[in-house]
Amino acid sequence: MTDKTKTAQAPQGAEATADGVDYAQTLFLPQTEFPMRAGLPQREPELLARWARIDLYRKLREAGQGRDRFVLHDGPPYANGNIHIGHALNKVLKDLVTRSQQMLGHDSNYVPGWDCHGLPIEWKIEEQYRAKGLNKDDVPVVEFRKECRAFAEHWVDIQRNEFKRLGVEGDWAHPYLTMAYPAEAQIAREIMKFAETGQLYRGSKPVMWSVVEKTALAEAEVEYEEHVSDTVHVAFPLLNAPAALAGASVVIWTTTPWTIPGNRAISYHHKIGYGLYRVTAAPETNWAKTGATYILAKNLAESVFKAAKVEAFELVADVPADQLAGLTAAHPLRGRGYDFDVPLLDGDHVTDDAGTGFVHTAPGHGREDFDIWMANGRMLAERGIETRIPYTVDADGRFTKEAPGFEGAQVITDKGEKGDANEVVIKALVEAGNLVARGRLKHQYPHSWRSKKPVIFRNTPQWFIAMDKPIGEAGAPDAADPKPVAGGNADTLRNRALKAIKETEWVPAVGENRITGMIANRPDWVVSRQRAWGVPITVFVDRETKDILVDAKVNAAIAAAFEAEGADAWFTDTDGARFLKPFGYDPAKYERVTDVLDVWFDSGSTHAFTLEKRADLKTHRVVDGGKDRVMYLEGSDQHRGWFHSSLLESCGTRGQAPFDVVLTHGFCLDEKGEKMSKSKGNVTAPQDVIKDSGADILRLWVAAADYSDDLRIGREILKTFVETYRKLRNTQRWMLGTLAHFSEEIRVSDPQTMPELERLMLHRLAELGPQVMEAYRTYDYKKVVFLLSQFMNTELSAFYFDVRKDALYCDPQSSHVRRSALTVVDHLFRCLTTWLAPILVFTAEEAWLERYPQVKAEDGSVHLELFVEAPESWLDPELAERWSKIRRVRRVVTGALELERAAKRIGSSLEAAPQVFVSDPDLLAALSGVDLAEVSITSGIGIDGGEGPAEAFRLADVPGVAVVPHRADGVKCARSWKYFDPATADPAYPLVTPRDARALRERGVRA
Repeated sequence: MTDKTKTAQAPQGAEATADGVDYAQTLFLPQTEFPMRAGLPQREPELLARWARIDLYRKLREAGQGRDRFVLHDGPPYANGNIHIGHALNKVLKDLVTRSQQMLGHDSNYVPGWDCHGLPIEWKIEEQYRAKGLNKDDVPVVEFRKECRAFAEHWVDIQRNEFKRLGVEGDWAHPYLTMAYPAEAQIAREIMKFAETGQLYRGSKPVMWSVVEKTALAEAEVEYEEHVSDTVHVAFPLLNAPAALAGASVVIWTTTPWTIPGNRAISYHHKIGYGLYRVTAAPETNWAKTGATYILAKNLAESVFKAAKVEAFELVADVPADQLAGLTAAHPLRGRGYDFDVPLLDGDHVTDDAGTGFVHTAPGHGREDFDIWMANGRMLAERGIETRIPYTVDADGRFTKEAPGFEGAQVITDKGEKGDANEVVIKALVEAGNLVARGRLKHQYPHSWRSKKPVIFRNTPQWFIAMDKPIGEAGAPDAADPKPVAGGNADTLRNRALKAIKETEWVPAVGENRITGMIANRPDWVVSRQRAWGVPITVFVDRETKDILVDAKVNAAIAAAFEAEGADAWFTDTDGARFLKPFGYDPAKYERVTDVLDVWFDSGSTHAFTLEKRADLKTHRVVDGGKDRVMYLEGSDQHRGWFHSSLLESCGTRGQAPFDVVLTHGFCLDEKGEKMSKSKGNVTAPQDVIKDSGADILRLWVAAADYSDDLRIGREILKTFVETYRKLRNTQRWMLGTLAHFSEEIRVSDPQTMPELERLMLHRLAELGPQVMEAYRTYDYKKVVFLLSQFMNTELSAFYFDVRKDALYCDPQSSHVRRSALTVVDHLFRCLTTWLAPILVFTAEEAWLERYPQVKAEDGSVHLELFVEAPESWLDPELAERWSKIRRVRRVVTGALELERAAKRIGSSLEAAPQVFVSDPDLLAALSGVDLAEVSITSGIGIDGGEGPAEAFRLADVPGVAVVPHRADGVKCARSWKYFDPATADPAYPLVTPRDARALRERGVRA
C-alpha cells in the first residue's frame, strides 16, 4: 500500500483475468492520505503548531464579531504543580462549551486564568525554606512575596503548555492572573467597596485555624479525615437549683476536652425529655460515685452510665425542660480561676441522638456555640454575666493566660501532632471531682487539605463581611441584637445572593438547592488571613473609635499605587504615611491592617478585573435585558468555593450574580470508583494518556461521561474509548476516500430526484441535526457522542455505506445512483465533521484539511465553521417509516446468511440468493419497488407472500418474515463479484455483469 491508501476492499477482489484486464484498477475505490492509524501523539502537536501559526484564537474572535456573546469565565486553578486528571476534565469540559457555543453562532470567548496568591503557593515556598533550615519570618516580607510571585510564574508557564496540549483553545497569550498589578489593584478596590458600604467589619469569632500553617481556613480549604479524639463526660454542679434539684449536676459530653477552659454556657433543648438520676452502685474507685445525682436526657441516661462504669442507677424524677430555663451551674474547674456562673441556654442545635442531651458551649471554639452565646447576649448582660469571649488558645495552639492553670499547654503542635492540652485538662477535672467518664472516639475530623493536619476552632480577631446587615448602614453589626431574618425584605448580602441564585440557570438543576442551602445558613464571611502572600485588606482603623477610615481619595491613592507597583506597595509603606499624610491624616492615629485577603475573595473578584475590564469579554447580559450570557464551570465542590465567593462578592458590590449559567461536574475516580492517590498507585495522569493515545481520546472520554456525577477512568476504560475512536475515525476515513471521486460537477442538487436510500439518509441527517444542536445547547455532550457514534457505526458503516459500496465502486460514472450517493456522502461528511469538531478537535481538523486543501492553503480551520445544519425540507417521516420496515426484513435476511457463512456454505453474501417469505402485509407492502437484493447485498433474492417452510430462518422480534437461504445461480462477475446469468453479458465484456460493462465502456476499458 502507498500513502494514497485504498480504504476498503468490498468488491474490489477483482484481479487480472484471462482477458488480460486488471478489473481492480477500473473500480472507484476510496483513496485518501488520511491514515487508518491516527498517530495522535505525533500528529496533534503538529496541528497545535499550525493553530499557533495561523493565530486561530484571533481568527475565532474575528469570526465572532457582531454575534451575541457567550463567555465562559475561567475558574482559576492554583499555579503550584503539574496538572492532574481533574484539571484535564475541567479544562476539556470548558473547551467543549466554548467551541460548541462558537459553532452554534455565538462569539464564545475563553480567557484562561490562574489563582496566584494564598497558602498553596506560600506553603511551597515555606517548605523550601524549611528544607534549607531557614525561617520565613527572618526574611523581609517583600522579598518573600517576590519568591512567591516567581514560583507562581514558573507554574503558570508549565500549566499553560499542559492545558494547550489538551487542545483547549483560548487567549493563552493574555491570561488573567490574580497577582497581576491591575488585578491586585482591583481586588483592593473591591474590598474597599465593602468597607464603604459598611459591610466590612472586624469582629471576634471562632474560625477554623491551622496551627501548622498559622492561619484561619475557609470551609473550602478543609477536608474531613478519620481521627481519634479523647472524649469526656463532665459534671457541672448547679448553683441556684430548686430544692428538687439540689446537689445535682448537669452532665455534658465532648470530644474536645481542651475546650473546657473556654466553656461559658450549657445548651439544652426544650423538646427533650430530661430526668434526675442517682447513682446507686459504683466501684469505689469510680469517678461517678455512689449517691451522685445527675441530670441527663432520658433517652441517653443508660449509655452515659455505661460509659461511666456505673453498676446501678435510678430515675429520681422527671425534669421538665422549662425547669432548666434560667438556671446556672458552676464551671467544673471552679476555684481554679473559673469562678464565673455558667448559664443554661435553650438551643435548637441540641439533640438526644448522642451524648447527654446537654451541649458544652464554648463560644470561642465552635460556630453553634458562638451563635447561641451571641443570640443571648443582651439577656446574659442583664443577668450580670460577662459576655466577652475569651482568647484561650493562641496561634501556636497553646493555652493563653485566659485559660488559668494551663498556660503554655498545647492542643496541637506545629507539626500537627496531638499536644498535652487534653491530658492536663482531664487531670484537673479529676482533681476537681467533676470528671464522670473518659474515652476515645474514631470519627471524621476537619484537616487542612494542604498540610493534611488537624485544625482547631479558636476565637480570633478577624475581618468579616456581614451577611445580614442592611447594606449601606454605618457601623459593624451589633452581635447582641437579634439577627435579621434571612428571608426578609432587607437589602442584605444574604437576600441579594438568594435572589440572584433564583435568576441563574444551574446545570445540573440540583446545584440550585445545594448553594441555596449554603447561602441561607452560612455565617458572616471571614475574609482575613494571617499570611504574607496575598492582597492586603487595604483599610486603616482609627485607634480610638475603631472605625474604618472611609475616604475616596485615600482609596484611589492605594489603588493607583497597586496599579503601578502591585500590592507590595502596602508592605513597603510600614506606617501608612504614604497614603494618609497627603490627605491630612496623622498615621500615628491609625492602624494599618496587615492581614491579607482570603484567596476566595481574590478569585471571587475575578469578574471585576476580567469580565468588566477586557473589551472582548464585556457583555450585555440577559439579567440586564441583553442576550449575552456568562457561564461559570467548575467541580461540584465549588458551590462552597468559587461559585460561592463570586456570588457574594458580586452581589455585595453590584447587587447581582456575575454569571447567568453555572455548570458543575463531579470528580475523577479510578476504575473501581475509589479516590486516586499516588500511594495506591491508581492515578491516571493526563500526560500519560496523551503520550500513549493522544488528547482526542481523553476528550472523547470527557464528552461521553456523565459529568454531573463522579467519573471513572483507568487503563481498561480508556481502551473502550480507543475502540470507539477507531470506529469513528474509520468512518471519517472511508468518507474521505470515497469523496476523492466527488466533484461539484456531479452533485445532485435536487434531493427529490435521488433514490429512496439517499433520501432516507438525508432525512436522518435532518432528524439528527436538531438533536445534536439541542444537546450542545444544553451542554449534554454525552448525548452528542451517543447520537453520533450510533449513527456513524450502525446506520452508516453497518448499513448505508455497506449497501452503497457496490454502486459507489462499480457503477458507471454517469450513474444517477452513484452521483446521488456521492452527494449524500458529501453532506454526511460536512455535517458529521463539524458536529464532532468540539469533541475530537484534532481529528476533525485533520479530516477537514484533507477534504478541503484550499482551506488548508488559506490558513482556514474547521473550528472557524458554524455547525452545518441539514435543511428541514429533507425530512420525510413516511419514507423513514417505510424503510424501518424494509430494514426489519433485511435483519432476518442477514441473520440467515450469517448462519450460512458460519457453516461455510457461503463466503460473502454475494454468493447467496435467498428466498424471503413475508406474511405480514405491512412489511410486504413496504418492499414494493425495492431491490431487496441490493439492500441485502446478495446477488439475487426472491420474495413470497407466504409463511415459508417450518425450517426457514426466523427472528422472534420480526414476526411474519422467514428466509430460506440458497446459493446464487450463474457466474461470478470478475469486477463486482456479483453472480449473474452469463447469457445476459455484453459480448464485448463477457466476464462482467451488464452494469459493469457499461462502467467499463464509459471508462474506455476494452476487454
